[in-house]
Amino acid sequence: MIIRSALAVVLAFVLLAVPLAGRAQQAGKVYRIGWISGLSSSSAPHLSVAMIQALRDLGWVEGQNLIIDYGYAEGRFDRLPALVAGLLRAKPDVILALGDQPIKAAKEATATVPIVMIACDAVAAGLIASLARPGGNITGVTCISGEIAGKRIELLKDSLPHLGRLAVLYNPDDPGKAIEWRETEAAARALGLKVTAVPIRDPKEFQGVFAAIAQERADALIILGDPFTILYARELVDLAAKHRLPVMSAYGEFVTSGGLMSYGPNLVEMRRTAAVYIDKVLRGARPADLPVEQPTKFELVVNLKAAKALGLTIPHSLLLRADQVIQ
Repeated sequence: MIIRSALAVVLAFVLLAVPLAGRAQQAGKVYRIGWISGLSSSSAPHLSVAMIQALRDLGWVEGQNLIIDYGYAEGRFDRLPALVAGLLRAKPDVILALGDQPIKAAKEATATVPIVMIACDAVAAGLIASLARPGGNITGVTCISGEIAGKRIELLKDSLPHLGRLAVLYNPDDPGKAIEWRETEAAARALGLKVTAVPIRDPKEFQGVFAAIAQERADALIILGDPFTILYARELVDLAAKHRLPVMSAYGEFVTSGGLMSYGPNLVEMRRTAAVYIDKVLRGARPADLPVEQPTKFELVVNLKAAKALGLTIPHSLLLRADQVIQ
């Protein structure tokens, strides 16, 4: 009687455990990630390395228990639907979508395959319902761009006391950047600045665009980073330097290319956070049950070499606040 009771308990436990085991990582299975990005494979390689390392730290090793299929749009958003379709044909366990347009393309292509995103402003772009309840098959990490648009302008004003006219260069084909432009415009006007929108879609437009900025007599340029502007960061920063325009952006890639400063989220940390979400999804969690996170660390990077070339003196108080200073 005691043996039968014990057996009944064991059987009950096994029956209860079966659904849990079905949702957990299957021993010996090789999982697949579909990686979709608007950038090129050679853009910001340190970020890709950080992502792979973060997955490895969580036990996911490419070539052992993980396969990653890569799709790079090379700055061409029109390529995204075909790239996503190709990734889906490989039957991924999860899609990693980097940027608002890749997320949008993945969302339109599947409502069932889990999507882990790194987004600019997923709520404002309509990619998720809310941070706490993203709904559907999408979760991950996102910025709220309006909260830092004003901060960038304040940092510029601290370095440029004469700042009166501001140009904002962005890719209007990226809905996240169109939103960020409106938020930057509102912040600039609230600080008493005259602000000009500089939409750009094609490198053939670069010379004409900078001639127009010069005609507007802008005192500084904010470049809103998206796959297109990041791909051409060096060319854009060089043209800005030619016109003696200090450049502020969200990403350090523009500063290392010669821009004056950047203020934005730590992109390496965002990728580490995304890796945690991928880990949870591969181990059975549902995206709809995982609240979307916001970055907790924002970095100020200052290029003193660029400041010297422009004849600017960066206040010591601002340098003390900088996370990185390029000499």
